[in-house]
Amino acid sequence: MTRADISLEALLSCPVPSGRPEHVLLGHGSGGRLSAELLREVFLPAFDDPVLRALEDQATLTLPDGARFAMTTDSFVVKPIFFPGGDIGKLAICGTVNDLAVGGAVPQFIAAAFILEEGLPLSELRRVVASMRQTCSDAGVALVTGDTKVVDRGKGDRIFITTTGVGSVPAGRSLSIANARAGDYVMVSGTMGDHGVAVMSVREGLDFETSLTSDTAPLNHLAEALIGACPAIRCMRDPTRGGLATTLNELAEASRVGIEIDEAKVPVRPEVQGACEILGLDPLYVANEGKLVAVVPESGIQAALEAARRHPSGADAAVIGRVVDEHRGAVVVRTRIGGSRRLATLEGELLPRIC
Repeated sequence: MTRADISLEALLSCPVPSGRPEHVLLGHGSGGRLSAELLREVFLPAFDDPVLRALEDQATLTLPDGARFAMTTDSFVVKPIFFPGGDIGKLAICGTVNDLAVGGAVPQFIAAAFILEEGLPLSELRRVVASMRQTCSDAGVALVTGDTKVVDRGKGDRIFITTTGVGSVPAGRSLSIANARAGDYVMVSGTMGDHGVAVMSVREGLDFETSLTSDTAPLNHLAEALIGACPAIRCMRDPTRGGLATTLNELAEASRVGIEIDEAKVPVRPEVQGACEILGLDPLYVANEGKLVAVVPESGIQAALEAARRHPSGADAAVIGRVVDEHRGAVVVRTRIGGSRRLATLEGELLPRIC
């Protein structure tokens, strides 16, 4: 086997055991293949439920009176806890709001649990809490309950945050990653890879000529604008762990369709592309925290694209590909040099502790 025969993903990510691992690995938190195996082999058999089996970013539930609400939960372990464009507190609120919003819910309430390491400066905790308060205000949600625990010095990593979000689902909305149909368009709301590269540059102490800033932002107002412009929108997803590539594979598998994208049409900031080349990363696999992917029927794609570009969080929105009948369950990317390759799900852990 030559180097050319080795997949790009295999070269860029941490090694993955060929057999089934007997212990938890960093890759189990990647959002990629090992995360999916953990769900299928451990959690889904233990908590078998049709809502859970859908594997959406949120669970949409119906009350006895017919009202519908969505619920999501997430944990945040980013390192470092402060980074250009955000911090672990802002990240926790945005991540929770966005998981609700991409499912068509209107985020309303958040609960937060804090695991604090003994010795954490209270000034840093106050800074994180103030950031959360401001982000709640920006998103129009309320943090209504929570919990705090402290672990021994050296037994944690300064601060971990777990959040749960609840939102209402307006009548008639039914967005799902299983809704994509051949002929639909795939669009993204902006540039890819900003968050992961910004965090990695600080973690590794890299000094680039241009400023790299995380895209961490609440997306609920943008999501509402897209739904308003195109009520027939099929689905939305925020490409966090595993990046755009893994999100598209999840969509293709859940909807049993193929997806084809044009690499040249995927927006990536020049400074992010340059940093990825230095770090040996592929921006299509790098985490985002303020961008969404939308699958839109042909009849609504122009209206959706214009609505996105009118919103500050969607100024760089672009159509990057189509949904097709061919190669169902797979994603194919047309490269800048005219060839094509399969865009696989992330293997291993490309950037650990990124969100």
